[in-house]
Amino acid sequence: MTAADDWRPSATLELLRRRAQLLRTTREFFAERGVLEVDTPVVVNAPVTDVHIHSASVRLQSAVQPAGVPQRFLHTSPEYAMKRLLAAGSGDIYQICHVVRGAERGRLHNPEFTLIEWYRIGCSLTQLMDEVEALVRELLGATAPAASERISYREAFLRELNLDPLTAPDTALVAAAQPLALHAGGGPATADRDEWLELLMGASVGPRLGRGALSFVHSYPASQAALARLDPADARVAQRFELYCAGIELANGFHELASASEQRARFEADNARRRRLGLAVFPADERLLAALTALPDCVGVALGFDRTLMLATGAANIDAVLPFATERA
Repeated sequence: MTAADDWRPSATLELLRRRAQLLRTTREFFAERGVLEVDTPVVVNAPVTDVHIHSASVRLQSAVQPAGVPQRFLHTSPEYAMKRLLAAGSGDIYQICHVVRGAERGRLHNPEFTLIEWYRIGCSLTQLMDEVEALVRELLGATAPAASERISYREAFLRELNLDPLTAPDTALVAAAQPLALHAGGGPATADRDEWLELLMGASVGPRLGRGALSFVHSYPASQAALARLDPADARVAQRFELYCAGIELANGFHELASASEQRARFEADNARRRRLGLAVFPADERLLAALTALPDCVGVALGFDRTLMLATGAANIDAVLPFATERA
């Protein structure tokens, strides 16, 4: 098909109108709660180090570009910049923005998509889950499940796979993954424990969650804390949750880590893992680390707007709710 034959939007006019309606609903939701809307750069100096998130690089042709810095990156989340605002005294904030992640394409993935991300100061993770549920129910409307559940990562694995993710030996994780006919990381010989857990969560446990209820999965293994605090009552787990509906992951929330030294150590561990997997290695974002020294006690969450819109409209894939999927942009 030529460009001349492929010029129309991916989404129907009806879906474009529904998209606009739900964005208005989101802004009204936060306005009623006194949360400030902010805007941060799409082009950033430092990419993420997370091995599962791939930053797209850009080259800005400019006479004022600093020597020795040939690349910039498209942000994969506004998190780093929003935390700098929080540290500067912004108070509660939210943002609706486009983000870009490489190596992600499929029924639920488009490289460019819309996130709703927000941060609340002095709130607990439980209170944040309550607020996420309130917003998601407003966006889903009549399609929202009547029930909801809060279940730990450990409980989810025990219920769905009869496997304890915190204590099971690596051999048990490998055995549980065999029916999937998939390999973690570089294959069974090089995969580490987290790669097997993430494979099982993504392919076996997650797709079974949110069936008949909004499922909030909390207390992820400490090794998957990312930018979250560890639970002071159980250092084996992190103060992190994800929301699932109809087997689809919609949101990822943290009680935000405010230790620059601990976050630096995690970035270094990410880079060690990236080296082992043959991925590009990036220096830590020093501006973020400096801001963490002044970060207030807060919780934060990112909600995938396009996936939420899919569920609200009954769309079968993400392309149906995007004005233009990447291949047609």
